[in-house]
Amino acid sequence: MENVTRIGVSLEPELLKSFDLLVAQKGYATRSEAIRDLIRNALVQESVEHAESHAVGTITLVYEHSKGGVKDNMMDVQHRHHGVISSSIHVHLDEEKCLEVLIVHGTVESIQELAKDLMNVKGLTHGQPVMIAGELSEHHGH
Repeated sequence: MENVTRIGVSLEPELLKSFDLLVAQKGYATRSEAIRDLIRNALVQESVEHAESHAVGTITLVYEHSKGGVKDNMMDVQHRHHGVISSSIHVHLDEEKCLEVLIVHGTVESIQELAKDLMNVKGLTHGQPVMIAGELSEHHGH
């Protein structure tokens, strides 16, 4: 790894023991690798807390397709927010339930607005947006 700065971190024994378990469970080669990921995740989370930040992500939806116009209402919402949606995946879970995953990009505010409008559609049983920062550093691992 080029151009790194070493830092010292002081931890209570119980916290270090728990952290070492996490490092092992997640398969990190070193504590440093795990700490770098934790810092990156915190920075990404901080970025998506600002409405004007650019983000990418998904909105996962589960609904019963036969309930009172849910498909048409969801489609109307998606067309109103077409600039935020890059793609969608539709899966039939059983005879009644469908899973739809929208791949989205835009400002945090525009993605949250789309998610809110979708979650207000009657017949939707689950809706969950997940966002990450749209402009990530070039030095990310994995």
